[in-house]
Amino acid sequence: MARHRRATTLEEDKPELSISPLIDICFLLLIYFLVTTTIKQKERDTPMQLPSAAPSDTQPEIQPMFIKVDENGHISVGVGAQQEMLDTDVSDPKTRDLPMLSNRLELYAQTARQGNSTPLVQLYVENDAQHQRVVDVLNVLAKLEIDKVTFTDLLDEED
Repeated sequence: MARHRRATTLEEDKPELSISPLIDICFLLLIYFLVTTTIKQKERDTPMQLPSAAPSDTQPEIQPMFIKVDENGHISVGVGAQQEMLDTDVSDPKTRDLPMLSNRLELYAQTARQGNSTPLVQLYVENDAQHQRVVDVLNVLAKLEIDKVTFTDLLDEED
C-alpha cells in the first residue's frame, strides 16, 4: 500500500509574529519617556480683556495697579517715588510663582472687590525684558482672576 502524503497548504506555511517582544518594547519606551520628561509649571489660560482702541470718557472706580517688569527680570509696583521693588530673584526657577507680587495683588483684588469694583492692572514691560517673566506675571494675574489688564508705556519718567 502506497503512502499518500497530504499536500501542505500555503496557510500552514505562514510565519507567526510574536507580539510579546513588541509589548515589552512599548513599555520600555513608555518608561523611558516618563523618566526623561521634565515637569514644568503649566501656563494658565489668560482670558484677559484687551483694552479698546478709543479712550474711555468714564474714570475707573478704583486706581489701577502699575506693575513694571525691567530688563533684569525685576518686578516692581507703583510709579515714580512710590515705586517699590518686589520680586528680584530670577536665577531660582522656584521664583516663577512671584510670591511678593502675588500677595500684593491679592490684597489689591480683595480691596477692589470689597468696594464693588473690578481690579485693574497696568503692565509696563521694558524693551529687553524676558518674555518668560512677563508670562509669569500674567500667570499670577490669571490665578487671582484679575482679567482687566492693559499693557502700557505711559509711566512717569521720574523712576
